[in-house]
Amino acid sequence: MGNFVDLISKIADMVWGAPLLLMLLFTHIFLTVRLKFIQRHIGRAIKLSVTKDELAQGDVSQFSALATSLAATIGTGNIVGVATAVAIGGPGAVFWAWLTGVFGIATKYGEALLSVKYRIKTSDGTMAGGPMYVLEHGLREKYGLKVTGKVLGVLFAVFTALAALGIGCMAQANSATGMINDVFGIEKWIIGLALAALVAVVIIGGIKNIAKVCDKLVPFMAVFYIIGCIIILSMSYKTIPDTVVLIVKSAFTGQAATGGFAGATVMIAARYGVARGLFSNESGLGSAPIVSAAAQTRNPVRQALVASTGTFWDTVIVCAVTGIVLVNTGVWNQGLSGGELTNAAFGTFGTIGKVVLTVALITFVFSTILGWSYYADKAIEYLAGKKVAFMYKICFIVFVFFGSIWSLEVVWMLSDIANGLMALPNLISLLLMSGVIVSETRKYLWEDNLDAISEGYIEVDK
Repeated sequence: MGNFVDLISKIADMVWGAPLLLMLLFTHIFLTVRLKFIQRHIGRAIKLSVTKDELAQGDVSQFSALATSLAATIGTGNIVGVATAVAIGGPGAVFWAWLTGVFGIATKYGEALLSVKYRIKTSDGTMAGGPMYVLEHGLREKYGLKVTGKVLGVLFAVFTALAALGIGCMAQANSATGMINDVFGIEKWIIGLALAALVAVVIIGGIKNIAKVCDKLVPFMAVFYIIGCIIILSMSYKTIPDTVVLIVKSAFTGQAATGGFAGATVMIAARYGVARGLFSNESGLGSAPIVSAAAQTRNPVRQALVASTGTFWDTVIVCAVTGIVLVNTGVWNQGLSGGELTNAAFGTFGTIGKVVLTVALITFVFSTILGWSYYADKAIEYLAGKKVAFMYKICFIVFVFFGSIWSLEVVWMLSDIANGLMALPNLISLLLMSGVIVSETRKYLWEDNLDAISEGYIEVDK
């Protein structure tokens, strides 16, 4: 068994190695340049996210689509993932994670735009879209790659379904039950049954039911966590300026060994900061565009702008706040692992720190399960139709329970592999279809319709 675990670990490291990280980072920068720094429209995008578009086709509002994608995106990676980056790469890793989020906004914009453009209406009148449809229909339409596009679309859908069972289901359930068991002493199987029942109640109703819950849950959990972190930071506000300076300075000079910290070079800080930033915001992985395709929007650019705010909130705000809290406590230099560092940092603030961390992790985990259930549902629907997708949904609920009670070291690594492999076909579509992204952006945002932009959103094209 040990050899098998070692093999899976090596494969996971290989998948999430330098080639994939560089490809993701290259795509972020490439699209940022081609789209003339689309990030400058983030204010307009935020206004648009809370603007109803009653006249447009779609299953849920633009805000609901954003909330559902954020539900899946804002998870343990925003807390424990950032802590892991700091534990290995030092304070400078926070800066690189933040910078990755800034550039990742362009990639999230591009993949959402393509998913809306190439979405289809199914036999029951609901929308279906995502990288699998972009690969199949987009590559065939633009390059005549009928077979290649279909194969890549199938691969993406398969990897999505596998990743959903692992990182989007079992691993999340395991994190939540572990936390609740540690804090309240409740048996894991009881927590697992309750969690599975709650998930079942929500996801059986489909996207509209999931979106309805996420509409309420995501704003609450994000605001609660950010306000909690602000309160924590206010308790040691005098050291915040020095902390910010340390984060920026360490990003370009590395961090010498202090206390139990092993020391980190600029390369190590950049590597782990970029890796955890990419993993956290999912820009380029192709997951979030699946729900963007369900949004009520008049044209692809509107929803693309809304979707891009997901990376802004996830990494530029939430991960940055987490990083500042972790570094500001000073416990980062004690040689602790990611999970230990998280508990130690928030634990330094007594009850309030433990409450913020516990509530955040539980709500983050539950929302992530809901979001990933929809991604998997659409992936299976693409592969085998709605009946099989419903059967998968039942399996997903069962796996929530088993994830709560099993040891998941191998599951974590296998789901990491599937998660990384999702990105490859999606990045291929983004790079090959970048001309379409630019063309649609020019059509609705750059030239003819500039005079139609009013009150922070784009009017329907004439």
